[in-house]
Amino acid sequence: MIRLTSIVLFLSCLAMGNAFALTLTPVRVAPDVYAFIGDTGMRTADNEGMNANTGFIVTGEGVVVIDSGPTWKVAKEIHRAIKTVTRQPVKIVVNTGDQDHRWLGNGYFKSIGAEIVAARPALADMQTRGEMQLDGLRQTLDKKVVGTRPVYPDRFFDQSETLRLGGQKIQLLYFHGGHTPGDSVVWLPKQNVLFAGDMIYVDRLLGVLPFSSATGWLASFEMMEKLKSKTIIPGHGQVCDLARARRETGDYLRLLILHMQQAVDKGIALQDAIDSLDQSAFSHLINFDLLKGGNASRVYLEIEGQ
Repeated sequence: MIRLTSIVLFLSCLAMGNAFALTLTPVRVAPDVYAFIGDTGMRTADNEGMNANTGFIVTGEGVVVIDSGPTWKVAKEIHRAIKTVTRQPVKIVVNTGDQDHRWLGNGYFKSIGAEIVAARPALADMQTRGEMQLDGLRQTLDKKVVGTRPVYPDRFFDQSETLRLGGQKIQLLYFHGGHTPGDSVVWLPKQNVLFAGDMIYVDRLLGVLPFSSATGWLASFEMMEKLKSKTIIPGHGQVCDLARARRETGDYLRLLILHMQQAVDKGIALQDAIDSLDQSAFSHLINFDLLKGGNASRVYLEIEGQ
């Protein structure tokens, strides 16, 4: 019955193909390694909810996709773009987190026979927020979410797993979560390339949300630093190096946590702690005015509750 449902959804989305406006272009970042660079703004009907980066790795035995996109239709477009590079089938999809653009396209890839993998802590958040995420996308995308439903990963890893496919060594690493509880990274040691998922933001301000852990995020970031990645595909923003990731993600998290830890230790009230926090060094980042207040508030409350 599940297989039949997937086939029906697949055929219905094929019929709606002409209504799809988004076109993705693979960006080669290393031999056989490609990224899709999403919009750095918020989710809109024009960007089809694809306001994050995804990517794929080509091997001699199949393709590994990094994140399935926010909808069935975006996942199908990811697959179309992959086929402009290789005829190899998609064998594995890795969900690097539990935000909508990391996994709600799973249904499409499941329908073509791919196996879906994620860090174990992602499952509970997917189950808790999946329908809520889908409802939010419906409000923005309307009929463009047709065919999309929460489809959970087939299997999970705890701290690490190494995929060996067609001569490629692909390491999946989970540290302490961050933007979402199940945030993980994909590390390619041979190419010195890191798919960082929502652990790293550049060009735009990161978002500390009610389900985030700023302290866990910083701890994860510090473990990622030890990989000394030469090339990083961040969750949001342009492909970057480690120095830029430190400036625009690591340093910002340290500022928030240090300031709010001191405020909580001194018994300073929430609003006073927010008012005394100078975030101006990051004001050049997209969404700064939209996110700075909520980030400060949530980090204070997180530390206060520890």
